[in-house]
Amino acid sequence: MTIIPLSEGEFTIGFDKIFVPFHSGTDVLEDRPRGSLLVEIQPFLIELGDRLMLCDTGLGFKGTTGKQQIHENLARLGYGPEDVTHVLLSHLHKDHAGGLLFETASGFTAASFPDATHYIYRPEWDFALEKGAPSYTPSDFEGLENLVDIEWLQGEKGQIGEALSWQHSGAHCPQHIIWTIQDGSEIAFFGGDEAPQLKQMKMRYVARYDADGEKAMRLREQYGTQGREEGWTFLFYHDIGAPTAVLKS
Repeated sequence: MTIIPLSEGEFTIGFDKIFVPFHSGTDVLEDRPRGSLLVEIQPFLIELGDRLMLCDTGLGFKGTTGKQQIHENLARLGYGPEDVTHVLLSHLHKDHAGGLLFETASGFTAASFPDATHYIYRPEWDFALEKGAPSYTPSDFEGLENLVDIEWLQGEKGQIGEALSWQHSGAHCPQHIIWTIQDGSEIAFFGGDEAPQLKQMKMRYVARYDADGEKAMRLREQYGTQGREEGWTFLFYHDIGAPTAVLKS
């Protein structure tokens, strides 16, 4: 198993839930609105045998060529969007689902990864459509079911073949899920926004941006304990400088 971060860059996000690009060399965090958080936006590509799996899809920003940033990142690795076989979604907040669709030069809406099976927790889809802005942007995913193969996940947990397992966690948002990818004895853990940064695995605190902060804190402790015991590689979607890590005992 090979894990490759696909960074879209650094951003600040304030109480308005708007992501604003941040350039460490020139920008000053204190100049941003009070309470702004500095985060990376970082989907992950996982090469596993003949499978090419994507963990969440980023904001959907356009890169220097005018193409989607995530498409540019794939191209640097020698891949096209049609090479992706699995899209694994933790939840549908706009910074995780913004790259699912894009507008073509002709003005049509197209699937970013047209040949991939998309794995989406059905209760999260329904909740996102009902909840809407500011955390969700329904236009990021509405109509996706008409363009790609979707496997709707139901219940509290499930297994997909030998490599993939998921579980409803529901702390960052009520219908959030987590993913485990296994290749023999090697285990990668993608906790989405319930294990978004390395520092959060080392500190015990309630984050204001979680729907259920107490539960999220307990889950991070649980993930950390199990991950240390089993040697997981953690995939940190929002970490600047440490996209992956194996926690020390």
